[in-house]
Amino acid sequence: MRILFLLFIVMPVLEMWLLITVGSQIGALATIGLVLLTAVVGAGLLREQGVATLWRGQRKLQEGQLPAQEIVEGIVLAVSGALLLTPGFFTDAVGFAGLIPPVRALFVRTVLSKMVVAPMPRGSADFNHQQGIQDADIIEGEAWDENKDRD
Repeated sequence: MRILFLLFIVMPVLEMWLLITVGSQIGALATIGLVLLTAVVGAGLLREQGVATLWRGQRKLQEGQLPAQEIVEGIVLAVSGALLLTPGFFTDAVGFAGLIPPVRALFVRTVLSKMVVAPMPRGSADFNHQQGIQDADIIEGEAWDENKDRD
């Protein structure tokens, strides 16, 4: 409950105070420009790091490994991106922290240490057996996209 209080009451007040303080020092237009600049720079970094994380995750999947670290990194990157697009300097600082690989790795390790990651069984028969699915429950079929043929 305290976290929600901090997020919805304290954070906006802190952001307003920072924006007013910076604006009084460098001017309103410069402050708006700075906020927009951090959003653009953050979006560029987010895109670059997000694509790299996606490729690492796909490579792990192709190797038959569970990409748990990459999934958590993707979540951290998504939250960081949202914070960078939110106007304000405190949210930008937290968002940029999520884009710094060592900081992100520390956070990901902390989250993963609290999770239990169990890979799915390799064979579908083992998976079906564990889920209580009988062979009679499986219906094979074929699908196609009618719109694709029209192009």
